[in-house]
Order: sequence, then structure tokens, then C-alpha cells
Amino acid sequence: MATLRLSSLVLMLMTLETQAAELPPPAYQLAAQGADIPSTVLFAIALQESGIRVRGRLLPWPWTLNIAGSPYRFATRQAACQALFQALAQHDAKRIDVGLGQTNLGYQGHHFSSPCEALDPYRNLAVTAALLREHHAVTGDWVLAAGRYHRPAGGAPAARYRAGFSRQLERLLISLNEVTPP
Repeated sequence: MATLRLSSLVLMLMTLETQAAELPPPAYQLAAQGADIPSTVLFAIALQESGIRVRGRLLPWPWTLNIAGSPYRFATRQAACQALFQALAQHDAKRIDVGLGQTNLGYQGHHFSSPCEALDPYRNLAVTAALLREHHAVTGDWVLAAGRYHRPAGGAPAARYRAGFSRQLERLLISLNEVTPP
């Protein structure tokens, strides 16, 4: 059984790696278009929030939970959902971040019909994109919006996040310029 799960995880990671060759992947482009934000900004947020290294490449992972400061990645949405309900029974929802955009359930859970809906990659990206749009409306700047997305109160945690996000966005933009003809 563990071997089956491991092979499923490897297959999913290889699929994600193949899809990531088109940057940002189509799901990010759709969610970004729906919220009228740059798809590169949304993809950089997902890389920063739920990224996992696969064969030297950083890829977002949809079934990522951060529970009280500790990240967990699951092979399936079902396994992540089970772990999410266990976490909610043991922790305040404000200590739990979910999915590609690591949406905080305590502050943003009202955007989902159930906690496990936050694990749906398309729904999670749509909520993440909408939140980024709201923060951009306040700041007028995508880097500042990313910092507010991570920590609306600001301070040192938001500054560190802005720096990490900026590195992700810069790497992504460089990659896009390498594959896009002039």
C-alpha cells in the first residue's frame, strides 16, 4: 500500500513538472484572469506558499497544509482532507493554512463551503487571486500586496515574505523571458 502511494505521488509530481513547463500553468492563468491580476504574481505566491522541490525544480503542491507553523504535504486530496479535519479538532483555525495559496482557514474560511473545499486547486487559486486583488487595490503594488496577503498586519514577517516573493517573481519572469521570443 505504501509503495502504491509513493508511486502515485511520484507520478503526480512528474505530471506537475510537465505542466509547469508552461509557466504559469493554465490553472493559474484562469484564476488570475478571473481576478484581473497577473498570472505570474499568482504563480509566484503559490511557489512561495506551497512549493516543493522536485528534481531541482520548485513546484506548487495542492495538498499542502501548514498546521501551527509546520508544513505537511499529502499524496492525495483525501489524505489532506482527513488530516485537515484532525488539525481543526486540535488547533484554532487561525493556525491552519491550506492548499496552493496556503489560505488561512481562520481568517478566510468563509470563502469555502467546507474546509476541504480549500484543497480544491481551482477554488484555492480563485480565492488567493481575489485576496491578492483586494490587497493590490489598497497598495497599488504587487510586492506590497503579496506582503499583505501573507500578513496584513505587516511588520518583519511581511517584509521577509515580500523578499521571498520578489525572488520567486524575478526567477519566474527571467524564465519566461528565456522561453518567450523577443
